[in-house]
Amino acid sequence: MENKHTGIYFDNGSTSYPKAPKVADAVAHLLSSGAFNINRGSYEGAYEVAGMVLDTREKLAELFHAETSKQVVFTPGITHSLNYFIKGFLKPGDHVIVTGMEHNAVMRPLFQMERLGICYDMARTDREGMVCPEDVESLIRQETKAVIVVHASNVCGTIVPIEEIGNICEKHSIFFAVDTAQSAGTIPVDMQGAHIDFLAFTGHKGLLGPQGIGGFLISERLNAAMEPLIAGGTGSQSDRLEMPDSLPDKFESGTLNLPGIAGLHAALSYLEEVGVERLYRKKMDLTAYFLEQVKEFSGIQIVGRQDLAHRVAVVSLDFRRQDNAMIAFELEQQYGIMTRVGLHCAPMAHRSLGTYPRGTVRFAFGSANKKEEIDICIQAFKELGIR
Repeated sequence: MENKHTGIYFDNGSTSYPKAPKVADAVAHLLSSGAFNINRGSYEGAYEVAGMVLDTREKLAELFHAETSKQVVFTPGITHSLNYFIKGFLKPGDHVIVTGMEHNAVMRPLFQMERLGICYDMARTDREGMVCPEDVESLIRQETKAVIVVHASNVCGTIVPIEEIGNICEKHSIFFAVDTAQSAGTIPVDMQGAHIDFLAFTGHKGLLGPQGIGGFLISERLNAAMEPLIAGGTGSQSDRLEMPDSLPDKFESGTLNLPGIAGLHAALSYLEEVGVERLYRKKMDLTAYFLEQVKEFSGIQIVGRQDLAHRVAVVSLDFRRQDNAMIAFELEQQYGIMTRVGLHCAPMAHRSLGTYPRGTVRFAFGSANKKEEIDICIQAFKELGIR
């Protein structure tokens, strides 16, 4: 059967599409007009690229309310960033607290580190994806070195109260790490206000940049306690075999993804121009409209929160009387509606939400989506026999 409709993209939780205007042009311009390496070449073109990289750091430091742009470290993405923290900071005998909503970017490295004598406890998480800060605090013990939380669930969109958890970490002198994969560029993240020591971000979701670029922001307190996971050339202090002590060089070995940073720079400039809050309101208006329509179907369970409180524009549905994978397949094949089905690399979240191992069909809206696209989706549900 030919598609009735094409190009309805509801998978912004995986990566944003379309990207911000001028992102592709920025990447192409760098590659075609002088893809010079920074901290290596001593010529004007290299200095111009270095200036763009510095300006990108400054934009990120401002966005996340860091003290200085030197705290911004670039990596290939948020998974790399979280591995840098988990494997570069934790030592045998250390204890970590996580929530029941964590992505495998946290859980798999922790699982690996268990073999080295690192252990973790999981704070109780309810069927809406809500985490109580007091439950986090109750798990703290003498060996606890860090709390790691996802700011907003990639499964159901529920927001974790990082400010309250950050206050608890500050009170107990515990390092606080936050995964902002679904929140950066969507809702405010204040590194200093929430007492965050390690803020991991990706450039290709809410920040509307290209894939393959992300990073982390690190507090001076954590910097003093954390070792570089990757060692190599930085273009600085090349006479020494030790890694440089100064940020960001300490954690940036090898050649940076400069085309990715150029694209991210263009995306951040766009977000500054239009305003993150404006884009967020658009996405949440779409989410509200979608939730209102879906509630008319008795055969569909909205997983997690049923309203707009404490959430981002990520909605998971469980089609109770049909196979979720078949629904996702038919939506794409017949209607051109692109979603994501399964466990979303977050099995612990699905266990908390009661959808393991069945999984869900996830709809994640971007500011480029339209209500008319949701209308097409709702009509598709009806035509597929969902009641």
